[in-house]
Amino acid sequence: MNIYQILNEMTKYIDEHLEEKIEYSKLSKIMGVSEYTMRRIFSLLTNQSLPEYIRKRRLSNAGYDLYQSKSKIIDIAIKYQYDNATSFSRAFSKFHGIKPSEVNKKTKLKNFPRILFNEKVELPEGIDYKIKTLDEMTFYGIGIKANNQTIVKLAPKFFQESRKKYESTYGDIEYAMVTYQKLDREQCNGYYILYQKKIKGFQKVVIPKGKWLIFRISSYNEKEIQKVSQQFYCEFLPSSKYNLRSDPELEYYHDGVTDFLVPIS
Repeated sequence: MNIYQILNEMTKYIDEHLEEKIEYSKLSKIMGVSEYTMRRIFSLLTNQSLPEYIRKRRLSNAGYDLYQSKSKIIDIAIKYQYDNATSFSRAFSKFHGIKPSEVNKKTKLKNFPRILFNEKVELPEGIDYKIKTLDEMTFYGIGIKANNQTIVKLAPKFFQESRKKYESTYGDIEYAMVTYQKLDREQCNGYYILYQKKIKGFQKVVIPKGKWLIFRISSYNEKEIQKVSQQFYCEFLPSSKYNLRSDPELEYYHDGVTDFLVPIS
């Protein structure tokens, strides 16, 4: 079973349990990885966090239920795991653009269907890697805000702009870093270029000692780096026994190659 078949099993399970508390531990068992890693893979491949996906599916179904039945708003709220009618109404209004009390036969509601993946997509061939424990590292860098949707375009642009701006003064950019909003790593929130030398005005970044998976890309090309990153999350991680750590991912540029560093426990 490939990763896309696994994700379809997960979205099927979610749809079958929208009216119940969904246990993330059961979803992680379907994928065969830790809950932390499962949530990271899901968010990367769907461009949304797992709680966000579940919320949208529930609100989509809640709109249909209110449209088709005469159920009370509080009953629909409880059915889809909301504690009270107020929190449900707030979420419903934000999602559908109208209040639950305004739903009638003329209402146009927003539909958010279950995600289904093409299970016939061929995954790339295996990639070589090594595991290495690195001591604490200190960097100095600058960065931009980015999320899962925007980082693919923003990161290469920022890297090239920074290269032109700082290379003549500080030399080649040595590292890049992707940071995340929370420990679950479901949504990235920033991209940084890093130097090991102290630079006035740059932010100090300390990466603790830890274990890393290291994949080598034979260039600095952003498309090749993104390809390996996608391959790691689509193919390697779901089939491996490694679990992610909460530290940022790093890219190390040296000798015409890029090392893609992923923190593991």
